[in-house]
Amino acid sequence: MSFQSILFERAEDFADGDRREAPSFFADLNLDQVMVSLASGRDEYNLTPYFLAPLHTVPAVEYRHQVLRDLEDKDVRGAVTGYAQGLAEMRKYLALIGKLHDRYQRERWFLDAADIYCRATESFAERIGQLELRSRGFTGFREYLNRYVASDDFTRLAAEARELLARLAEVRYCIHIKGARVRVSAYEGEDDYGADVAETFARFKQGAVRDYRVGFRAAADMNHVEAQVLECVGRLYPETFAELDDFCVRYAHYVDDTLGVFDREVQFYLAYLGYIQPLKSAGLEFCYPCVSQTSKQIGAGDAFDIALAATLARDRPAVVCNSFHLDGPERVLVVTGPNQGGKTTFARMFGQLHYLASLGLPVPGREARLFLPDRMFTHFEKEEDLQNLRGKLEDELIRIHEILRDATSRSIVVMNESFASTTLQDALFLGSEIVRRLTDLDLLSVYVTFIDEFAALNEACVSMVATIVPDSPAERTFKIVRKPADGLAYAAAIAGKYGLTYQRLKERIAS
Repeated sequence: MSFQSILFERAEDFADGDRREAPSFFADLNLDQVMVSLASGRDEYNLTPYFLAPLHTVPAVEYRHQVLRDLEDKDVRGAVTGYAQGLAEMRKYLALIGKLHDRYQRERWFLDAADIYCRATESFAERIGQLELRSRGFTGFREYLNRYVASDDFTRLAAEARELLARLAEVRYCIHIKGARVRVSAYEGEDDYGADVAETFARFKQGAVRDYRVGFRAAADMNHVEAQVLECVGRLYPETFAELDDFCVRYAHYVDDTLGVFDREVQFYLAYLGYIQPLKSAGLEFCYPCVSQTSKQIGAGDAFDIALAATLARDRPAVVCNSFHLDGPERVLVVTGPNQGGKTTFARMFGQLHYLASLGLPVPGREARLFLPDRMFTHFEKEEDLQNLRGKLEDELIRIHEILRDATSRSIVVMNESFASTTLQDALFLGSEIVRRLTDLDLLSVYVTFIDEFAALNEACVSMVATIVPDSPAERTFKIVRKPADGLAYAAAIAGKYGLTYQRLKERIAS
């Protein structure tokens, strides 16, 4: 099969193209922060649509894993980066053309841009041809690149560009200035009196002296005098400048479409590798997850919230990692424990892992096996919206209803502290119904709550608890462990800290 894309093995995997919008769960999972960071400094490539295009098949994910493994080799990454820099320089030249007014000046910049493109492409083909590549993406691209560089169209473009540059380099002319009159004539071997003058006065030079020579302007555009001089030069060498006109017309669209797409798409990989490099340098691990479209036996070891880690990495504090797994009929992780104990961060991590895995990217963690969802949904507490005239509870119920209406057995749902504003009895009733609906759908979910009863609602529910420092109940470990939910354990720790346990009270009363 001929090469099409370094990101998408099949064209249908990117059917919606650049028309995608960020889903509502991005803000809840802090994926919007990750997306902004990835696109930062790469505005010309418009990488956002790629971050909004999750994959839904295992082969599509594995295709990217293979490409990324190739790009982890510094020589491969260096070759790709060098080519990107060459094309970036070419685009700067082409962008400058739109700001210039003189025809010949625009055409010369265009010729230089074409020459940069040809040299960068030839150099890239040579470098990548010497590298060991294993991915279907890169081996397919290399075959395409080699065919393109050897094609008649490209070889003709490169040869004509170099020949024309050589012809222009041979152009010689003289400028005669007398008052306000400027005359341009062909160079006919006249002596260079400037060199004679410099040689004559060189003997009188004593140490460093002030340079009175007038330099040329740094601006790219020419003034009207320079433009008229160039017009006269064009008349002196009509054949050469006619060839320049013809070259620009015939090669108006010289950039190969496939190479242009490759240059943009490969930046998605480079951006993510650059984003995670500081985290890896700080000792955090990333892995290529084992993904499945059918198995819901999922898990991750030493995983973490990537957006939080990127923020903490600036100050280099320790990032707490957590692990989880779901086996057999287990589907819902019910997370309980004290406030500010890392429960919301754990829920975000769960969602991030699955979304990043669906993009075919390495995920934050030592190891992971994850599910490829058809859609993702989140329900996080939000402030009341005065425009919809709904109370907080009504708004929560409407949002949850929409999730349950649209979710399928292949969806992932992350719910965080739902019904915190209502009474315990109402929260228990409503939450129990929702957990049952989630398990009836047989989907994967995380449910963060302050109600322990949900953790033992049915066999699909698994209890995970945010832990505290045993000797200091007010301190959080931010570790979420798999164990039965027991709010009394936290209360007992507080009582122990202040000497209010049953045994201590008995001792105090007896004394």
